[in-house]
Amino acid sequence: MDSGKVCFILCSDDEVRAQECESHIQQLNVPDGFETDILIVQGAESMCSGYNEAMRASDAKYKVYLHQDVSIVNRSFIFDMLLLFLDNPDIGVLGVAGNESQDVFPKIQGEYQEVFVLDGFLMATQYDIPWREDLFRGWDYYDYSQSLEFCRAGYKAVVPEQYEPWCLYDNKILAARNDGQWRQVFLNEYNDLIEKWNEKAGRPMNV
Repeated sequence: MDSGKVCFILCSDDEVRAQECESHIQQLNVPDGFETDILIVQGAESMCSGYNEAMRASDAKYKVYLHQDVSIVNRSFIFDMLLLFLDNPDIGVLGVAGNESQDVFPKIQGEYQEVFVLDGFLMATQYDIPWREDLFRGWDYYDYSQSLEFCRAGYKAVVPEQYEPWCLYDNKILAARNDGQWRQVFLNEYNDLIEKWNEKAGRPMNV
């Protein structure tokens, strides 16, 4: 595993959007001693399978999974991400939006806020944990699932403090999810963690 490399990973079905996303990545400031890579997965059967394919293909310690319609506008994104990861080895994954209860966006108190689940339009990791393509074979709940897979492995999912937005997203943030098959799969698989978080937070998690 190359601790001096950051890999940006996206699944794409739209070349124009992917190119726009890639152009913003290429404008990011890169710390001395680090290099970046971009992997674009075309024709993935699901988000989990596409992300697993790219994860296995990359030797980068740090991986940033993002939607093709996300533009990272914080030129210091890599610096900010690495600083948080290097100072906090117990953080497994970070994002720019997440849920800690029925409130979609938690109030950030301090350097970061631990959350129950992250929204998948951008998720950055410092450890490799397989995405659950055995369970989630579509495009919903893969991000919630991965957040809790990190929790199961003993790591935190967090949203860092952002004085200015770190990225722009063309789609509606936290848009309505498919409340059918994949929601039920999620509830069945992670019910124990949902109950533990509800007890800790003292209020129900909205999933």
